[in-house]
Amino acid sequence: MTFFEAIILGLIQGLTEFLPISSSAHLRIVGEFLPSAVDPGATFTAITQIGTELAVIIYFRRDIVRIIGRWCRHFARKSGIPKGDPDVRLGWIVIIGTVPIGIVGFLAQDYIRDAFRNLWIVAVLLIVFGILLWLADWLGRRTRELDRMTYRHGIWIGLAQVLALVPGVSRSGATTSMGLALGYTRPAAARFAFLLAIPAVLGSGGYELVTALRTGTTGYFGYAETAVATVIAFVVGWLVIAFLMRYIQTRSFLPFVIYRIALGAAIMILLAAGLLRAA
Repeated sequence: MTFFEAIILGLIQGLTEFLPISSSAHLRIVGEFLPSAVDPGATFTAITQIGTELAVIIYFRRDIVRIIGRWCRHFARKSGIPKGDPDVRLGWIVIIGTVPIGIVGFLAQDYIRDAFRNLWIVAVLLIVFGILLWLADWLGRRTRELDRMTYRHGIWIGLAQVLALVPGVSRSGATTSMGLALGYTRPAAARFAFLLAIPAVLGSGGYELVTALRTGTTGYFGYAETAVATVIAFVVGWLVIAFLMRYIQTRSFLPFVIYRIALGAAIMILLAAGLLRAA
């Protein structure tokens, strides 16, 4: 049954990674309803996120190539690229904004793998951060575009990304909410959230992959099952990015807010009734 379970979790990872509803929370929850009733674990989750992040790289490849190219060339004396170039600034902001999650992620490994995966915590955070997303989307001015991103704003969004280490928060949800609160348009906030996630997710996934190869296990699933889930997450993730970027051009995040609150409440009811295990 593990291949069947891995396929299901790969689909879930691809469907939920980029929507502001927390992919890690969904993997944690869905795992309880699979035949084995198992928590996929932080290692499996991080490795499958490599697949969805490759989808980001391919979808935004023109932006990424342009930003990296201009960032690298601006060091040359005769490049003609000014220090205030928006792409150069964005490159630095992504680097600086990744530092907080890198530090906290390294220092909080024990909590990420254990305490933070308690379903009571997941349920509460789904509701709380759903409400925060709604407030940010409702009250945000939504006038700033990505070329007006500042270092201060990048740091704030980078700090918001740290919260995504806890299942239930949602990386895209936390960073997009902060972007909206700072006055960025929905597409600009989402685009920067995707770009900012690339080094953090690839770093985390790469670390977990190396650890899995060294220890000989990814947790409950074997290498083959994890690889299948990662490939599925990549394909589905690419389709979800394309959908979301079109959707937010004209629509709000309210449906995702309602879904988060409903899911959080449902988990609490199941936990209270003893139909779900908290840990």
